[in-house]
Amino acid sequence: MQTHTDTRSPLPRESTARIIKSDAPAKPNARLPQTTMPRAADRPAKYRHEHKYEISLFDFFSLTHTLRTIMQPDPHADQDGQYLITSLYFDNCFDKALREKRDGLNQREKFRLRYYGSAPEKVFLEKKQKHAGLCLKNAAPLTLAECKLLLAGQRDWMLAQSERPLLAELAFKARTQLLRPRTVVRYSRVPFIYAPGNVRVTFDCNLCTGLSADAFLDDAALALCSSPQQGGIILELKYDEFLPDVIRAALQPYCGTLQAFSKYARCRGFG
Repeated sequence: MQTHTDTRSPLPRESTARIIKSDAPAKPNARLPQTTMPRAADRPAKYRHEHKYEISLFDFFSLTHTLRTIMQPDPHADQDGQYLITSLYFDNCFDKALREKRDGLNQREKFRLRYYGSAPEKVFLEKKQKHAGLCLKNAAPLTLAECKLLLAGQRDWMLAQSERPLLAELAFKARTQLLRPRTVVRYSRVPFIYAPGNVRVTFDCNLCTGLSADAFLDDAALALCSSPQQGGIILELKYDEFLPDVIRAALQPYCGTLQAFSKYARCRGFG
């Protein structure tokens, strides 16, 4: 997997600073210089900042110890403070989504099926868009029966879903762009939340995949895994308008270089 490195930091120097777009080049070797992004008035309200870092296991234990004194655990986490995420990504025969990610395309999208926990009791179809460094995610619920129909290639029923337009969009793009289920990605997530700025800091580890899309509903087929020592732990930072100073200060020692890391791209390395 190719990893694109950007020496700019996602952490603004002023927590209340307006976010504006800038094409100025980043200074080399700068650890956490200021990032500028489009103003809220110039973009849809649901777009969020999203930045990723790969950190060591030691840094994970040190940083989570600090964050527990500042942030709240996600209420959806289990008694150990984590939960499982299983996703099935769609791509076409030309690997459109994979190539756009590796090439660092400024504007791109990808579709995936996702469920939380160890069993697919609730499945969601999600579309994730990225534009100028900002991310937008839309989701629509699916029943398990509908999910199985989709995986079996039966998509005509999706075109009539007026209350769930995301399903109709995927069915249309499956025809026009030849999108199909491609790669399963599973990992454990340790999440923290902070209300001001709608901040989420998450740590993803124990990345697993399978050799086919069938692994999405079959735990036994998820046999290819990487340990934290092998693949590192992925720190994801997400926030809306601003990043509070207290969060910025906590993350500062651990945020080296900003990385365009993709769990989908890494798992595609297995096939």
